[in-house]
Amino acid sequence: MKTRLFPTLFLAAVLGSSACSKAPEPGAELKVLRFGHFPNITHVQALVAHQLSRQGKGWFEERLGVPVEWYVYNAGPSATEAIFARSLDVTYIGPSPVLNAYAKSKGTEMRVLAGGANGGSSLITRNGSGITDIAGLRGKKIASPQLGNTQDVQLRALLADNGFQIKQTGGDAFILPTANADLLPLFQKGELDAAWTVEPWVTRLQLEAGAKTLLEDRETNITLLTSSASFVDHQPDLAKKLIAAHLELTQWINEHPAEAKALIKAELTELMKAAPKDQVVDQALSRIAVTGEISRQSLDQMVISARKAGFLEDIPALDRLLPSL
Repeated sequence: MKTRLFPTLFLAAVLGSSACSKAPEPGAELKVLRFGHFPNITHVQALVAHQLSRQGKGWFEERLGVPVEWYVYNAGPSATEAIFARSLDVTYIGPSPVLNAYAKSKGTEMRVLAGGANGGSSLITRNGSGITDIAGLRGKKIASPQLGNTQDVQLRALLADNGFQIKQTGGDAFILPTANADLLPLFQKGELDAAWTVEPWVTRLQLEAGAKTLLEDRETNITLLTSSASFVDHQPDLAKKLIAAHLELTQWINEHPAEAKALIKAELTELMKAAPKDQVVDQALSRIAVTGEISRQSLDQMVISARKAGFLEDIPALDRLLPSL
C-alpha cells in the first residue's frame, strides 16, 4: 500500500509527474487500484480502509485481490482532475464535482457506484463576526473548500436564493477557496467570517475557535463512491467486487462503532500529523449517517444548486452516471 498526498495548488504539476501510474489498456489486468479520498470524517469508509491498508490488513486488497495505492485530496475538483488525467481509478467524493465532471465530459466520464455518507457539513460563523442570519453574510468573507466542490456549490446556491449577487471572486459576499486544514488559524485571527465545511473541521472550529452553526446539512448524500468510466467499462467484475466490499465495510462500520472510531482516529492522526481529540471524533461522527445508498433525490437537488451557482448550464440525463452492475 502506498499513500500520496496532493495539495490542491500543486495538483497539475504532480499529475504530470512520473509518480502517477498510467491507466491500463482496455481489457488488460489491473495491476494496482488507485484509490482517492479526502482527510474528512465524512469519508468514513476511506479512513477505515486506508488505516487497515497501513496495518497490512487491507480491506479492499483482501476482497479484490489487487494492491491499493491511496491518494489524498483536499476537495472534489482535484480528484476529478485526476480521473480525467487517468491518474485515478476510484475515489470517495462529494456529488457536485462528480456532476460537474459528468457534464463537462457530456456523460462520458465519472460513474457513481454507491453511497458513502449523508450529512456532516455545516455553514458556520466566526465568534464575533456579528452574523446571526443569512442576510448577515452580506459583505463578509466566507470560505469553501474549493471552487466548484459540494460545499462551494451549496453556499453559492444559498446566497443566490437569498438575493445575493455572487461572482467567482466577489459580489455581495466574498467566497474564498480555502483548504479545510487552514480554517482554524484563519478563524482565530479573524481573517474569515464564515465557512461552509465538513467534519471534523466543523467540530474543531466550534470547540477550538468558538464558531457557531448557522446552518447544518444532514440530508445531502455528502460522500459517494465513484470511478472513472473506464474502470466500469473495462473492469466490470472488479467494479462489482468493489461495490460489494464497500457495502460490507459500511455494514461493519455501523456494527462496530468503537473499532471503527479507533481506525478513523489513527488514520486522521497520520494525515493531519496530530491526534484528533476523542470529543472531536465523537461529535463529528454523531452528525454523519454512514450508508451505501445512493440518493437520487440528493443528486437531483445538487443539479439544481449547481445551476443556481452558475456551474451547470447543461448536463446529460443521469442514467449513465448510475451504471447497472
